Amino acid sequence: MTEEVTLRRSQLATPGSDPKMIARAPDSGADEAFLDLEDSVAPSEKVAARDNVIEGLREYDWSETKPCFRMNGVETEWWYDDVIEVVREAGEYLDTIMVPMCHDASYVQTVDDLLTQVEHNAGLEVGRIGLQCQIESAAGMTNVAEVARASDRIESLVFGPGDYTASVGAAGLTIGSGEGYPGHYWHYQLARIAHAAKAEGLQVVDGPYADIDDAEGFRDSCRHASLLGCDGKWAIHPSQIEPANEVFAPSQEEAERAERIVTEYERAMDAGKGAVSVDGEMVDEATNKMAQRIVARARRAGVLSGGASAD
Repeated sequence: MTEEVTLRRSQLATPGSDPKMIARAPDSGADEAFLDLEDSVAPSEKVAARDNVIEGLREYDWSETKPCFRMNGVETEWWYDDVIEVVREAGEYLDTIMVPMCHDASYVQTVDDLLTQVEHNAGLEVGRIGLQCQIESAAGMTNVAEVARASDRIESLVFGPGDYTASVGAAGLTIGSGEGYPGHYWHYQLARIAHAAKAEGLQVVDGPYADIDDAEGFRDSCRHASLLGCDGKWAIHPSQIEPANEVFAPSQEEAERAERIVTEYERAMDAGKGAVSVDGEMVDEATNKMAQRIVARARRAGVLSGGASAD
């Protein structure tokens, strides 16, 4: 059993206006870092920040951390040149582009069309650069299924709780926390995004947890997101990388049990049986599929030996 797995347990948010932070991102331990040209960059700095992003992509070794950049939204004056300049100058080093404010499929298709032309004109492989689409408005949540189907380039859907909170007029000023709410504040939103994403074979990444001093709150947020089908979470501070990597990887015990299930189920199939008991529980094909996914992620994360080579 083999399955190609891309780990996005942690996505390190890295302001494009800060060359020092960009320089540290490739060795941060995060599975992925996105060099941001959107919300973390002041309007007066956005044009200059492109050069920082280009230099960061070209000059540093990204073999251990996947490189992404977040463009400005399609409704802004900067997005067009973000795509053209960054991809033209550093597209060969780029893994994905994060597209904010994907209110419906047309936003994604607009970026895809421009990106295709830029790749072609720059002599790059057309279609190699992926997209990660942020769902961060009431309209985006309503249209999340059509967004997930909008382009073959899409690799993940990313929840943006800050802008979403503003969009629906929800209470609270601390992004991602939902303090005081009787339950998981973002249960509905993450579950809806996860259903749409998984139906198209996409990953799901939960957005930021702004209170960087609340380590246990961040872990709880990761756990809740993982239980709903998310594959990872933003880290807005380096201290959040390790707990995100830990929570969004199978534990040793879970991985070893999943490996036993896969092995015993394969033996049962070879013997002509339709189900088998493992550790006192009946295992069928549905359980076997879940176990296969856990084993694949555990191997890719180094929890089990025999992991696939880095993709």
